[in-house]
Amino acid sequence: MTPIQAIRFVKNQGIVLESAHGSVPNLAEAITGKRMRGSWWAQPKRQEIFLLTRAVRDSEEILVCRVVNGKITYVHRRLWPALVRLARQFDHERLGRVREVHTSRGEHELQIVPYPRWVPTEVKILARKMTAKLAMFQLGEWYFEGRNRGARGSFSQPVSR
Repeated sequence: MTPIQAIRFVKNQGIVLESAHGSVPNLAEAITGKRMRGSWWAQPKRQEIFLLTRAVRDSEEILVCRVVNGKITYVHRRLWPALVRLARQFDHERLGRVREVHTSRGEHELQIVPYPRWVPTEVKILARKMTAKLAMFQLGEWYFEGRNRGARGSFSQPVSR
């Protein structure tokens, strides 16, 4: 898989976990082509997984957050208006944009841009024009499964229609 193919995978799926198991596909398993147990760092393709996950994280088309079960989640830009439209249904901490930065000491550090500071103006406008039903439809099965299970804190209150 190439970086372009990894980003296309996220675009096609809409919502993807980086490596955790959940109700949406995960990129690490798409790269290896098999279900994984344990950390992807123990996989023979760990270097490829690392490079591709970082390419996806660096893409301006992808929101990196923790919306699915608190795990690193990729959301393609086409779904940002739906996510913003239904934002009141989520714990806002899980909608914060996760950024990995390299410090002057050569370490990696995660920085969180809180919701809604990361949301572009055009996405806010599209979200305001979107109905809740359309937003739910666009987010798909994952959204409905999460609401039915309670999604371990992912959802904070019922949807206003």
